[in-house]
Amino acid sequence: MMMMAMQPARLPARLYASSTAQQQQFGDPSYTYNATWGQEAASGKQASPRVVNYHNLRASQKDLWKDLPESVQYTQFLKSLESGSCEALCKQSLSDSGISPATFLTVLDAGMATFLLHVESRISSALGEGFYTIGPCGEELQGIWGALLRPTDAVALHYRHLATQIVRQLLAGRTMEDILLDRARGHTVARSDPVTGGVHCALGGGEHDFLVTSTLASQAPPAVGRALGNTLAHFLKQPSHFPRDFVSFVSVGDGSVNNAHFLSALNMAKYASYRGVRCPVVFAITDNNLSISLKGQGWLANGFSKALGMPLFEADGRSPVDLWTVSRDAIATARRQARPVTLLVSNLPRRFGHAATDRQNAYLEDAEIERMASTNYLAGACAQAVANGVTTYEQLTTRFRELSAKVEEAFHLAVQEPKLTSRLEALQQSQKPLAPLPANVRVEVTPPTNKKRTSVMRKNMNTVIEEIMTKNSDVVYIGEDVEHGGYYLVTEDLAKKFPFRVRDFPPDETSLVGAAMGYTQAGLLPILEIPYAKYLDCAADMFYEACLMNWLSNGKQGNGMIVRLQGFDRGIFGGNFHTHNILSMPPGLDVVCYSNGYDYARGWRYMLRQARAGRMVMSVDSTNLLNLRHLHEADDAWRRPYPEDDEELPFDAVTTYGSGKNLTIAAYGNTVVMGLKAMKLLQDVHGISDVRLVDSPYLSGVSAGLRAAVRESKHVVFADPCKQGQQPFAGIIAQLQREDALPAKWQCVAAQPTYNPLGSTITFTSEHDIVEACLKVLKKKK
Repeated sequence: MMMMAMQPARLPARLYASSTAQQQQFGDPSYTYNATWGQEAASGKQASPRVVNYHNLRASQKDLWKDLPESVQYTQFLKSLESGSCEALCKQSLSDSGISPATFLTVLDAGMATFLLHVESRISSALGEGFYTIGPCGEELQGIWGALLRPTDAVALHYRHLATQIVRQLLAGRTMEDILLDRARGHTVARSDPVTGGVHCALGGGEHDFLVTSTLASQAPPAVGRALGNTLAHFLKQPSHFPRDFVSFVSVGDGSVNNAHFLSALNMAKYASYRGVRCPVVFAITDNNLSISLKGQGWLANGFSKALGMPLFEADGRSPVDLWTVSRDAIATARRQARPVTLLVSNLPRRFGHAATDRQNAYLEDAEIERMASTNYLAGACAQAVANGVTTYEQLTTRFRELSAKVEEAFHLAVQEPKLTSRLEALQQSQKPLAPLPANVRVEVTPPTNKKRTSVMRKNMNTVIEEIMTKNSDVVYIGEDVEHGGYYLVTEDLAKKFPFRVRDFPPDETSLVGAAMGYTQAGLLPILEIPYAKYLDCAADMFYEACLMNWLSNGKQGNGMIVRLQGFDRGIFGGNFHTHNILSMPPGLDVVCYSNGYDYARGWRYMLRQARAGRMVMSVDSTNLLNLRHLHEADDAWRRPYPEDDEELPFDAVTTYGSGKNLTIAAYGNTVVMGLKAMKLLQDVHGISDVRLVDSPYLSGVSAGLRAAVRESKHVVFADPCKQGQQPFAGIIAQLQREDALPAKWQCVAAQPTYNPLGSTITFTSEHDIVEACLKVLKKKK
């Protein structure tokens, strides 16, 4: 299918100046891509701090928030503290549980801060200054987990478990003022938010506290990956970010247990434990019997938990003592036995609804809403503290007022801080900066002329993976059916040469991608193989989570890895599900597609350099090319030599075939071969010889080499192996158009916008499609 050229609106081209000589030659494509987004982006200027007196705004607009359920319950709680009338929900002695008075006061402090932060988040939202209102109230006592976990344990928390993070931060020595201000920055999306940099409001951000998105249970597979990755790192005697006896703690709500992410993680943890692999994971579940509007109907306690296949620890959320003792035992069991356990906390209320937009009265009776809002376990814990002589109501009242003032002041300061206003910064946050090329690295831009010891692409692929694993003892290779060599023999004999570092996983792409995330977070550098391009769909959300984590964490928690995606493009075996030609290319991901073994090996060396710098890189393998020997008849032209040790292929580099400048064919992967066949047809049949082909394997932006080739060409045909409407060249064309870099006459040819039938290649981009596009752009008759 062809996309006709249209006369673009002429925009001023904006070039950039690189900071190093290497970048001047082979710059960061993502940077050049970003730098053309509007005058604001080009300037990179941040907005000045706002002048907002939040205190005055709050007082003058009290009618907007005074009747909020949170405000009403704030007043009720304060009155109960002042009058000493909080109701204890359990009579157990704190001393019997082993909770020290100091620890219990820390838990109460965190619980009050959790409640007050939520109240203020709703008030700030009503005032138009806050943007995140999902609430943790009803689970303020989960701060107990923060006291039980070690600072070096890996923690990924459900958004309702704010109290756990606050306790961890307090015990790490942070002041309450700093904690509150940072959380207020998250609610008001201040650029100074240390967790996300003002792009979201999330828990996490510490060295061992991992960010959790708003996607249900997506924190679970990487948590299992961290447990497995840490086990492997210590076994291989590689540096790890965690001690050997750590616990990977991940918490979810009761609705999350039904999500495929959670089920995938649970299965992987059980599978690993069954195989005798150390997998110390605590799956902590809090049950408030509501998944937004869907009531639990007892499913968690009476159905789901009965078939867990791992130790189950059940705690009563009304009792701090029970929560402490049961949680302590669950964490200790996971640590001591290095196996997964589940911790279920029940009898919890969901106070105030899921978020400010939650219309509770559409699915709950008024009496139910009132009962949940007024169920205050934090007040019960305060009563228990007083009854056990830990504190007094007077001290609690004073502390509550102090924290209330501190929270309001935190929001007052946060709303005045700058927000993200620069498109350039927003774009650059998606990915780590490119690692520069050393001065002694050679970059060849023409096909090799050395024909000695040439190999088909598959063998060079195997060789470069072996080279990488030999030189880098922290690199591991994981996938499905990779130990015996894989479907295409690309990993042949690697498991024998690198035992325990080349491992098969069960056929579940979600847990596989999650494992790769956990491996890199533990300190390893994974190569993740997806057996067929279509199978990436099975892991779509986990894959997107991996790609966006650098953006979400403001560059602090990238996922440096290599993804090898095979089973792409042209083929007659396997049909659509094994010859897929749609690519997922979210921001935060570098995608490359090489056409031959020489470029593949050079490119993988460069990919490794970028993955080690924290970038996530995906290499797409064209099945048709793996064992291809001949270009035209029996010419043996597609076997290539293995590159010398000092050679790499940066993202900005291209390989050029031919010297013509009147017509340039831009291609990647299998369309390089199709394009070269088309060049021969143009010469032999149509007498057109002033043609060249530019092999541009980098697909996530405009490479410098492609940009230069397009600028000096009179006519351009973009030959894309992907389906029309899904093709990477469409985005590249749009970028070149914004830069005013396209010639007046160009075409884009892509594969048919349908699915690929078994036993046929009629839907793929062919040499005849490319010839047709070339003739059309040159206005030649067929």
